[in-house]
Amino acid sequence: MFKSTVMTMNINNKLIASILELPEAPILVERLNKLLAEEQKKRLHFYEHISEQEKAEFINGEVIVHSPVVKEHNEVNGNLYKIIDTYVVDHDLGFVGIEKILIRLTRNDYEPDLCFFKSAQSAKFTKGQKFFPVPDLVIEVSLKETEKRDRGIKFDDYQKHQVEEYWIINPQEEFVEQYHLKQGKYELLVKATTGEINSFAIKGLTIPIPVIFDKKLTNKFLKTM
Repeated sequence: MFKSTVMTMNINNKLIASILELPEAPILVERLNKLLAEEQKKRLHFYEHISEQEKAEFINGEVIVHSPVVKEHNEVNGNLYKIIDTYVVDHDLGFVGIEKILIRLTRNDYEPDLCFFKSAQSAKFTKGQKFFPVPDLVIEVSLKETEKRDRGIKFDDYQKHQVEEYWIINPQEEFVEQYHLKQGKYELLVKATTGEINSFAIKGLTIPIPVIFDKKLTNKFLKTM
């Protein structure tokens, strides 16, 4: 993780140095500060007007409102929540959030399909809490309209904020990708339609991959947990 932090600092220093070489650097910085101030106003407006009835995210200054989900997305998300929440509650490991949990990162706000917070963080959560910190595990059930963000800005943002584990699940082609943070960078450990997925953030949790996509298999699996 230290190596990754140094690498990020070096990249930032090079970017700053390249700006400082420009005669118009003060003008650029002034303009950037103005744009970021305007963006912050939009972000505060987003906080004030977001409702529990809609799923919306604030990404790079824009409010992204999601369309209704398709059947397979809903089923996969439901199956995973049943399994993960049951395991986490039974073993007193923390808190599992589904869909409407708004996590606040440095610049952006996301509502992952599923996220998990270990006890160290979740013990501090309060009734009525609306905003949440960086999770330990994020799962995105990815469709065509969200895939670019799931693999792009969200992937980068989760990685930079040191989310320990990230799953991308394709409910239509029925495969799972599991990424684990190693020295500050995501390493792809699993990309499969069969076999098992072993969580790092949720100690001891192992899920057969086909179970994720089949409600009957989910219900049978729950009886064995």
